[in-house]
Amino acid sequence: MKKVLVLSTAAVILTATVNAQTSAALLKKEIKSDKKAESLVKKEKRSEEKELRKLEGKEVSYRAKQAFYSDFGNIPVTEWERTVNYDKATFTKDGQVMKAFYDADAKLVGTISDKTFEDLPANARKYINEKYKDYSKGSVILFDDNEVNETDMIMYGQQFEDADNYFVEMKKDNKTIILQANMEGDVTFFKQLN
Repeated sequence: MKKVLVLSTAAVILTATVNAQTSAALLKKEIKSDKKAESLVKKEKRSEEKELRKLEGKEVSYRAKQAFYSDFGNIPVTEWERTVNYDKATFTKDGQVMKAFYDADAKLVGTISDKTFEDLPANARKYINEKYKDYSKGSVILFDDNEVNETDMIMYGQQFEDADNYFVEMKKDNKTIILQANMEGDVTFFKQLN
């Protein structure tokens, strides 16, 4: 009787262990499948967003001007400019010259302001100093994304996913490159200018 009880208990434990391992394997497979599906959705979204709507006409839209004052208050604009994809307002806020970019729907895409190398996150400065020590540092700008607008931004003639980023100009001989650093300090090559 004891043998039958021990064998029954062993069989139950073995079955439970096999089922747990199978469930864990299925769960891992499901997670992997979900990540692939999520990646595909992101790729599709990016390809749909690649084609930014071009602005028609040469005049800055009245709606963009109204949106600016709604976003920033009664701050004087020193210059309005219509570009291919954006209406751009140049203004000074808290002593800092900034540029605000509005899309074809007169929604704020983001702002750009001049920064210094010291404004970069510490690990970005360290990485650039180590990996690009033969380069001289040029201008640094910060793109501050409007998270509620999905429209991507174009910097240096190249579109990138909307997110807050620093852009650092680096020069060596007659070569100029742009590095992109996110707010966590991760640095990537963005573009070569010449």
